[in-house]
Amino acid sequence: MAEKVILVAIQRQEKDEAFMYSLQELERLTETAGGEVVATLIQKRETFDSKTAIGKGKMEELVALVEELEPETIIFQNELSPSHVRNIQAQVSCKVIDRVQLILDIFAMRAKSKEGKLQVELAQLNYLLPRLIGQGTNMSRLGAGIGTRGPGETKLESDRRHIREKIQECKRQLKEVANHRQRAREQRKNSHTFQMGLIGYTNAGKSTLLNRLTDAGTYEKDQLFATLDPLTRQVKLCDTFKMTLTDTVGFIQDIPTQLIHAFESTLEESRDVDLLIHVVDASAENYQGHQETVLQLLKDLDMEHIPLVTVYNKKDMATDMFTPTLLPSIVISALDDCDIKQLHQFLWEHVSKELVFYRKQFQLGQEAIVTKITAETFVTKSEFNEDTLLYQVEGYAKPTSPFVAQKQDEEFDF
Repeated sequence: MAEKVILVAIQRQEKDEAFMYSLQELERLTETAGGEVVATLIQKRETFDSKTAIGKGKMEELVALVEELEPETIIFQNELSPSHVRNIQAQVSCKVIDRVQLILDIFAMRAKSKEGKLQVELAQLNYLLPRLIGQGTNMSRLGAGIGTRGPGETKLESDRRHIREKIQECKRQLKEVANHRQRAREQRKNSHTFQMGLIGYTNAGKSTLLNRLTDAGTYEKDQLFATLDPLTRQVKLCDTFKMTLTDTVGFIQDIPTQLIHAFESTLEESRDVDLLIHVVDASAENYQGHQETVLQLLKDLDMEHIPLVTVYNKKDMATDMFTPTLLPSIVISALDDCDIKQLHQFLWEHVSKELVFYRKQFQLGQEAIVTKITAETFVTKSEFNEDTLLYQVEGYAKPTSPFVAQKQDEEFDF
């Protein structure tokens, strides 16, 4: 049964359209977490009230709503300070959380891998540590539900020393997992395989696209943050050129600082790719805001130097007002087979720009090298000349590939 939730939002300098869109997004986040919005309280004010964020009059209105509707949770659109939470909590008989804690809660639901769970727990503990005072009362009222997943109420009710020790333990374990991921990335890098990364706003359709381009079989659903853990799979372009494609966690507007820091190692999966595929939901009302959020985060993460193409997805659901604004780009529906074929051609067109042409000859006895070059590069010609007893191979490869960098008369060392 869905948890009854009251949303509270304060509009300051935002334009009405942007504010209402962010409120709709908050409602979708609430539904993703298993909540049902039974009421929404909105206030326009230039600054937050120092005690309760929304001011005395609105606070009285909120108290009345809580008594009337008996919700389990109140979720604030704006980030609350520890004192805000304590002061509001003193006047209502249900949990009080904000958008940051809601997003962290959804991440706790979605995390499947050991690394994902550790990252979520670390982010939650860092966020809740300064808010421990008063949280015991908050958590004990229901003891479960939205805002309580992850570390759990026993950890939240323990002392600060225990929480800090837990944070250090999470960091230690994450470092071990990060080192393992780094070794895996180095292996992919040393193999000279071309690497692509999927990025985009949450629910843009990245996982669906990954499934259509590969045999990944990843979880896909019309939900925010349906994918959390990064997944790398092999994809073939032009039926022969093998490369890797990595799906990563979706971005979101005003992403909590705790998540940017906690998920740096997850986003590392896309930091070393050769081409980024930016997936945009063409049917989203605020798709331009979505793509601006992603581009800004790429800048913040020092990833804006990586070549990028944009795939506008869900064209079958887009309105007549939709206009692609980023180049180079393609407009598709990931569910349409013809569009997927066009996407293959589009991707190859831009992948090929990052490759260089090579022409090599190999002697008898070097068949293993010919096999390797066929697996790691895009071979356009491969023949055995019976007169010269030489293998003649032509194709395209990454500039760092030994098949490109090495001179013809040098021996290959693999």
